[in-house]
Amino acid sequence: MIYLAAAGARGPWFVALDHPGVIEELDAPIADIPGPGLARYAFESLGGVYDLLPRIYQLAASLPDAPLREFEAKVRDLPKTTESERLVVQRVGQDIFRASLIDYWQGRCPLTGITDTALLRASHIVPWKACSTDAERLDVHNGLLLSALWDAAFDRGLASFDDEGRPLLSPALSDVARAELRWLGPISLTNKHRRQLAWHRANLFVADAGG
Repeated sequence: MIYLAAAGARGPWFVALDHPGVIEELDAPIADIPGPGLARYAFESLGGVYDLLPRIYQLAASLPDAPLREFEAKVRDLPKTTESERLVVQRVGQDIFRASLIDYWQGRCPLTGITDTALLRASHIVPWKACSTDAERLDVHNGLLLSALWDAAFDRGLASFDDEGRPLLSPALSDVARAELRWLGPISLTNKHRRQLAWHRANLFVADAGG
């Protein structure tokens, strides 16, 4: 729930939240003031409130367990007996996962800055088939929104990331490929991302030139 208030017609303005996940990842200083919710924020201008609200929405829509609830509602009545039926269910989940990652990463590849949606891929860290639950499959902390070239390298274990979000490139990559995998800066990661990436480095990353 979001609470909005103002001290007067000219402010200051206040926002309060009671979603722990949003509060944890929201890049805004918490104000030491009394009020409702688990955290409160103060702004001297109404523009600060308007800047914050879209990010609150993006996080609330993408953080667990909102994508899981949407998935369960959409597939509740779908048959899941045959392989083709299960693939339909998987496609529904992957579409929800992609939309959630676009919200979470604000429609931008965090490595390259690319915002062209057609060039962005929803990259599972632990692949769909390797996940033990639908909750893990649809968790935005189990995904990165990467440009197509980075997604291809990451999906095949030819690239991964360290705990600081810096790319790790496999020695199996050619010099030409390594030169084309350009990046602007490290990815901003949470501890939940780091736990999933530890699995990726241990199980998928090609750490030697022999592949």
